[in-house]
Amino acid sequence: MDIAAEKIQISGVVQGVGFRPFLYGLAQTHGLAGQVTNTGQGVETLVEGPLPAIENFIRDITEKKPLLARIDQISHETARPAGFDRYTIIKSKDGQTRTTLISPDVCTCADCLAEMKDPADRRFEYPFINCTNCGPRFTIIRDIPYDRPMTSMHRFVLCDDCRKEYENPMDRRFHAQPNACPVCGPRVFLTDHQGREIPVSTNVDQTTPSGAIIARAGELLGQGHILGIKGLGGFHLAVDAANHRAVNALREKKNRPHKPFALMARSVADLSAHVHISAKEKSLIESFHRPIVLLDKKDRLEKEGLSSALAPLNTCLGVMLAYTPLHFLLLDKGPAILVMTSGNRSGEPLSIDNDDALDAFSHIADYFLLHDRDIYFRADDSIVRVQAGQPRFLRRSRGYAPLPVAFGSPEDAERKLPSIMGCGAGLKNTVCLTRGTSAFLSQHIGDLENQKVTDYYCQTIDHLKKIMDIEPVLMAHDMHPGYFSTEYARQAAAQGVRLEPVQHHHAHAVSCMAENHLNGEVIALTLDGTGYGSDGHIWGGEILVCTRKEFCRKAHLSYIQMPGGDAAVRQPWRMAASVLFQAFGRPFLDLDLEVIKDTDPKNLEFICRMMEKQVNSPLTSSAGRLFDAVSSLMGIRHAVTHEGQAAMELEAVASGAKETISYEYALEPAGNGIEINLLSCIRQIVQDLVQGRPKADISAGFHETLVQAFTAAACRISRDTGLDRVVLSGGVFNNTLILTRTQRLLEENGLTVYTHTRVPCGDGGICLGQVAAAMERIKG
Repeated sequence: MDIAAEKIQISGVVQGVGFRPFLYGLAQTHGLAGQVTNTGQGVETLVEGPLPAIENFIRDITEKKPLLARIDQISHETARPAGFDRYTIIKSKDGQTRTTLISPDVCTCADCLAEMKDPADRRFEYPFINCTNCGPRFTIIRDIPYDRPMTSMHRFVLCDDCRKEYENPMDRRFHAQPNACPVCGPRVFLTDHQGREIPVSTNVDQTTPSGAIIARAGELLGQGHILGIKGLGGFHLAVDAANHRAVNALREKKNRPHKPFALMARSVADLSAHVHISAKEKSLIESFHRPIVLLDKKDRLEKEGLSSALAPLNTCLGVMLAYTPLHFLLLDKGPAILVMTSGNRSGEPLSIDNDDALDAFSHIADYFLLHDRDIYFRADDSIVRVQAGQPRFLRRSRGYAPLPVAFGSPEDAERKLPSIMGCGAGLKNTVCLTRGTSAFLSQHIGDLENQKVTDYYCQTIDHLKKIMDIEPVLMAHDMHPGYFSTEYARQAAAQGVRLEPVQHHHAHAVSCMAENHLNGEVIALTLDGTGYGSDGHIWGGEILVCTRKEFCRKAHLSYIQMPGGDAAVRQPWRMAASVLFQAFGRPFLDLDLEVIKDTDPKNLEFICRMMEKQVNSPLTSSAGRLFDAVSSLMGIRHAVTHEGQAAMELEAVASGAKETISYEYALEPAGNGIEINLLSCIRQIVQDLVQGRPKADISAGFHETLVQAFTAAACRISRDTGLDRVVLSGGVFNNTLILTRTQRLLEENGLTVYTHTRVPCGDGGICLGQVAAAMERIKG
């Protein structure tokens, strides 16, 4: 039979996921000879043999690809047969351009777990077991191609047994770059809070040195101690979730009085007594991405053995399953459910270095469970919630970053588009780099409010540019002049990079448009806490009519004052005073309300004078600030200790409503648009509070009124413009009541609604909107 030859290029997530051995096995199956190598663009293979066999080989690449692989493109061309006598894997090519995709870190696979639990296996109880189907990727990569010398495993020299696996194309660990064993790989060790290593002897049969160390760590957790634990993308602080005293001690030492703690469990079965889990939530929590999933609590956690202090005044628990071998061992040998909260100084990035962690929270942790495999790049845990039947990101980070999101049109895919960087927002920052129509979003960076975080921001950009080989020629940034991300863009402009400012809420809207591949004109409901408006005021309760390129503000919440500026964000009683002052004038000081009784009269009098004189009282149309105001007005939360707390607790109270009510609102003309005025709603809420109506009903009524008001405004705009597509974006849509009810009401009115499922609706997804808007503008 005639011998044919084809050169095949495969791009996507095809390195570090067992793709070359997969092709090797496929070539053996089809009786083909040739070679395969990693390149800067992905994987390249040359195959020779009968043409039908080559055709079947190419078909099977897509149909039978490895579990963690993602194929974005396959191209092939006829080649001249070179007379290969077998199929071989050759050394990686370091091409001049790098377009391959990096796999995110993924959880330990079932095969590795089985080996780790087998006393006869040489990796029994080894906390760094991995293979081509699992383990660290993004957090250990220094550069590409993804080969061992380019990872933090470069200093661990493979022993003979591990090298045989590494070099055997038919082995599950062929070219698994983190491959290791107890003989040649990283080790785990236990220290006290001053970093002094604690000797742990192996006195129990069927226990390894690593197993004994982790068992001792489990015992310490069971005794109520706080442990600092080095994980995959950074450190966690851990306690036994059933130990109320330990949970409260962690809150006190970490100065985290209210913010919910994330939990880690061995299995879904261990969670069933504590939370409700749907089939979709079960699939999500057990996926190899292993995000934190927000699950509805069952009543009376204490009765079932968990501390009531895990997530006070919240209807959900954030839970993830173990995702590293160390976690699996720790949960097997210690408490079945642990608090696993971020290990960092307050407001700073996750610690990733042993010495830094000891310095950062030795005053919090009693002991440290450490290891000596370096983390090159930190990655916080991702957070997901199933809302309106769809998984939605609150934070997109470990397990997902840096996989790209497609944002362009089919026509764009055929064009040579310039690379753009989206600098992100000031809070919950992520950044974005584009290559063609692919947008590479970073892991969660955080709030750009101190030097450590801004340093991390710059490091993240440098790292992404390096491993993606992207040098942006244009930077899209927020219009807020005080954001560090804006300053970063200004500095780049001095080096010749073009800048494109994108208004905050337009970026929110375009982010939703981009991930849903929408072009043309849409109506956008963008509800959040803070965004710099084009009129110089603080926006956050907006309806825009927009394309990706430009927008027109068609409706907004009535402006209210923020007495004290940013202080009003931290102290919602100021916002309550603001809406009461606007609704009643000075006589509000005599109302029989909890917020009046709980606040120093001198402070209230001072706030009144500020607002009367309009001193340090910027105007805002923010829905987030309105939630804060109503939360304090109802006596739920007068001061916050974490972002969004007042609104979250207001939503939690609404979940107990027994009666469906709504309040009055007004849609008033304002220039060329609509002003959504909720002062009547505020007055009626005050009346209901004074008359003793249940707070749950009042809170639910406020939620319903807000939804009805924005739906009515959107429908009026739809009638005026003829538009029938609506996008929902902004952090307020993390609120399940607001999201589900808004979507339902809009659809009942004949509108088609688009929401976020691929990036967060809050500021963590705004960089995608920035690059998509900038791309449209430069196309002209």
